[in-house]
Amino acid sequence: MTTQYIETLIVGAGQAGLSTGYQLRRLGRPFLIVDRGKRIGDNWRRHYDSLRLYTPAKYTGLPGMAFPAADRWSYPGKDEVADYLERYALQHDLPVRMSTGVDRLMARPGGGYIAHIGGDTITCDNVVVATGPFGRTPSRPEFAAELDPGLTQLHSSEYHRPSQLQEGPALVVGASHSGTDIAYELATTRPTILCGRDCGEIPLRWDSRRIKLALPVLVFLWRHIITRRTPMGRKEMRAVRFHGGPMLRVKRADLAERGVRRLTGRVAGVRDGLPEMDDGTVLDVRNVVWATGFRHVFDWIELPVIGDDGWPREYRGVVDAAPGLFFCGLSFQYAFSSMVFPGVGRDTAYVARRIAARAQDRTGTREAAA
Repeated sequence: MTTQYIETLIVGAGQAGLSTGYQLRRLGRPFLIVDRGKRIGDNWRRHYDSLRLYTPAKYTGLPGMAFPAADRWSYPGKDEVADYLERYALQHDLPVRMSTGVDRLMARPGGGYIAHIGGDTITCDNVVVATGPFGRTPSRPEFAAELDPGLTQLHSSEYHRPSQLQEGPALVVGASHSGTDIAYELATTRPTILCGRDCGEIPLRWDSRRIKLALPVLVFLWRHIITRRTPMGRKEMRAVRFHGGPMLRVKRADLAERGVRRLTGRVAGVRDGLPEMDDGTVLDVRNVVWATGFRHVFDWIELPVIGDDGWPREYRGVVDAAPGLFFCGLSFQYAFSSMVFPGVGRDTAYVARRIAARAQDRTGTREAAA
């Protein structure tokens, strides 16, 4: 058993965790990034094959390194993003320890925190939790286990391509970004049903010329208007956190053109081994893809900082009830942009400045005591 001290421990080596490390490096503060994964970027590599970002390369870079792309208006694929994150960590020489998961995080007597990693411990003054905008644990209803075992069931995190499914109709549950993408793709190979509330759509084509004029405006709105400081932003935060964001690349018309059957009700249970809608309609399908998102699992944080809704009680990533504990990369950490690349740099810079200020305060206190 070993014990190590580091001023700041960052949990998660995705874009938020790496960017936080970069910001702390610029401020001259020591830190260590840990992640359960085997390789930086693996969370991106595990997504479905056809996934492309909704922001072009022009808006996708992290602080200190532009996204490498010959066409600045091209939309990077998921493997390109994963490779970029890996290069980002190497270029800035960020101390990252992979295959390292935090099992328990607790308060340290006298201040700071203790992180348990297997039989080892890390003591630290600050902890930044950067485990994803919506968490990494797939969310699906309990009654999914009651479906006929002859059906193929996949969560969107397990879906990669249509060939994973058996022949026959498919049901995609959840009509936000991933659900609409997957339903649109599946409809080329089989009858497809998409169910879930209509989250709205942005009426712009991502491959049109107009997007080059409109996207700067959208990014401005995402960064400065749709924030937790405005009534519009707070309303949107509740919708996005608990129901999903509006359709972006795939539109209602696209789904209709491919013959996707669109149901705005919800799957409420199982009858005779098949999915049953809340109006009693039974859907005779052979495949179900649960595009029902993810959930945060913070049971390893042994501190009273998680609300009844499962989200941390924080503002801009700062947890007032636990000095030195921060969150980065959350959906609506500050604005709609917090969950996409254009918002990461601002959010992580804010958290890094708060950490640096804490270090200066402690230094001042020690000097005054001396």
